Amino acid sequence: MIGFFDYSTWLTYLSLISATIGIAFSLHDMGHPYWGMFFLLFSGFCDAFDGRVARRKKDRTDIQKKFGIQIDSLADLVAFGVLPACIGQSLATLGPFISGVERFTFRGEKSQLILSIIVGGIMIFFVLAAMIRLAYFNVIEEERQKKEAGTRKSYLGLPVTSSALIFPTILLLQYVLPMDITIIYYLFLLITGMLFLSKINVPKPQFKHIMVMVSIGAIEGILLLLGLMLVKPLY
Repeated sequence: MIGFFDYSTWLTYLSLISATIGIAFSLHDMGHPYWGMFFLLFSGFCDAFDGRVARRKKDRTDIQKKFGIQIDSLADLVAFGVLPACIGQSLATLGPFISGVERFTFRGEKSQLILSIIVGGIMIFFVLAAMIRLAYFNVIEEERQKKEAGTRKSYLGLPVTSSALIFPTILLLQYVLPMDITIIYYLFLLITGMLFLSKINVPKPQFKHIMVMVSIGAIEGILLLLGLMLVKPLY
């Protein structure tokens, strides 16, 4: 059987499995975009530590290291590119899910068609931007490692893993805003996709910063769960 299956790859595999389940939960007829978001948060948790776990295995070969880089990017594309887009599709299709919040709609079939085209275009752009950024990063990182040792100090453009904190925050807004936040969600899909491809310099987070982000993600997960339990749904 091809591939590598030691503990250095487990968290990456878990991230992809989580993302796949999240996509299914988001798009299923009985699904819910907020449940999909839990799997996005879990994928973010796995990604926060997969590199550190992999580096603890001292006897990794160069092939194993390159394999790890490739599967990490492939898993990230699904978890932080495809899954947020699918959650957006679920929002656009199923609505805000909260009693008292009126669904935002355009009147007329022509307006609905235009809106569907715009929404679909934003989703495609977001996933494409995530893929381009991940592929570009892999090429640049490979070239960097040929010239210098150690890990990089910063990233060019916004890392795709930022999706794990950005979009749960947007969904939490639904519990405090008396309006359908679907348009806001898609606006941030567009902005985030543009930031993926931008040339802004983003410092690489240290371990303490990673722990802060993991804590924020945990708090977001708890708040989303409380919202699902306490706020009366539309169905």
